Amino acid sequence: MIAILLCAGFATRMYPMTRDFPKPLLPVAGKPVLDYLMDQIVELTGLREIHIVTNARFIDHFEDWQTTWRPVLRDREIRLSLHNDAATANANRLGAVRDLQFVLQRIPAPSRALVSAGDNIFRFRLQPRCQQFLDSDESYVFALPETDAARLRETGVLTLDNANRVLRLHEKPQSPSSTWSCPPLYFLQSSAWPRLNEYLQASDQCDAPGSFIDFLCRRETVYAFKLEAYRLDIGSLETYREADKRLKTEPVILGKSAQPRCPEKRTI
Repeated sequence: MIAILLCAGFATRMYPMTRDFPKPLLPVAGKPVLDYLMDQIVELTGLREIHIVTNARFIDHFEDWQTTWRPVLRDREIRLSLHNDAATANANRLGAVRDLQFVLQRIPAPSRALVSAGDNIFRFRLQPRCQQFLDSDESYVFALPETDAARLRETGVLTLDNANRVLRLHEKPQSPSSTWSCPPLYFLQSSAWPRLNEYLQASDQCDAPGSFIDFLCRRETVYAFKLEAYRLDIGSLETYREADKRLKTEPVILGKSAQPRCPEKRTI
């Protein structure tokens, strides 16, 4: 299994903080946002490769950052690869879905993959769900409870059947169909990769990865892991500050795999 982390956005809603620095590497409670995810995925059963897609503007920051993880990855025999999608500004970005395709075109087709955005902090353990995924033949997403209608209108919202099969994933719906939010975190089987190409031939909606998952679940069986848990979505300066304050007092989900530093800000 491999992991593909989508980190090529420009985070324009968080300017000026992210004008010259990538959002996934911003420090939250003393360490980069992305490290909370890395702490978890390096522990996943059978993980052999991590692929991170970023852009031409921020690739240098990620090259600096990856040096903090080399000892941990070497000990676990996990390979980390950075992919530069060549975008230089928000106006010529590929979008998360095309970034996923970009990585898949550069590597041998994986049998299974964890696909995640790099700007969310998940406050639940991934390993138990990863094992369930590896023991199955289906793809999985996560369903997290959310009763705030305003927040539901700013995220993916799931429609599920009684067996927790995903019927639809609506991105930022004006009238949410349920109170189950879906973060950009997916366990996908190899059958998803041809579907990705089909989707991109048929749609120009490339920014939100959930749009592709909605396409996928209408053609294949996709289930949801229902969890009474939450995630922190670093989507604005306000949510960034809230996450920083909250994680300074909350316990860690896992023991630290490393003691990574927060990268210094470069001038581009």
